[in-house]
Amino acid sequence: MKAEEAKNNWNRNDLWQEELALLQGILDKTELVATTKWGGSVYTVNGKNVIGVGGFKNYFAIWFFNGVFLSDPKKVLVNANEGVTKSLRQWRFASVDEVDEKVVLAYVNEAIANENEGKSVPAESKSKNFVIPELLKDALDQNNLKASFENFTPYKQFEFVEYIDAAKQEKTKLSRIEKILPMIKNHIGLNDKYR
Repeated sequence: MKAEEAKNNWNRNDLWQEELALLQGILDKTELVATTKWGGSVYTVNGKNVIGVGGFKNYFAIWFFNGVFLSDPKKVLVNANEGVTKSLRQWRFASVDEVDEKVVLAYVNEAIANENEGKSVPAESKSKNFVIPELLKDALDQNNLKASFENFTPYKQFEFVEYIDAAKQEKTKLSRIEKILPMIKNHIGLNDKYR
């Protein structure tokens, strides 16, 4: 899929049509594959997210999902959410005059190389220490799904547990358990359809 086919809903204000088209045209010259994820243009290599582009109120940007590994010789990358964002870095532009295709391609090609080398920041695991709720334990036992549940990665197990625990009322918890039991049986993670 080429950039023009990937609808960019991250450009919420329609201020940056020409500018985003310029960035997308540059990205089309690489091996990256244009996709739409989370309502915007994301570029992947081997199915892994490498770059996203979008327009915002005061700037348009290209961001690198693992930008923390880029050498950044021009010192253009920023961490948009310091202290929260570990690996994503943005390169913000205010006009097409700031976009130097040769420099952008150098950054993009380095990001592709980093992805191909497998460089990534390990996700912080919220899933290491969690307790399976009694209601879920009982349901898994009654439906002979304990082994199926244990075949999920700890993170996917945690997603199920968090989904149950987030419900305030017991009837909602039970309803959610009924919803996820067929998923567990068929080895479908709670959020697999979004991945």
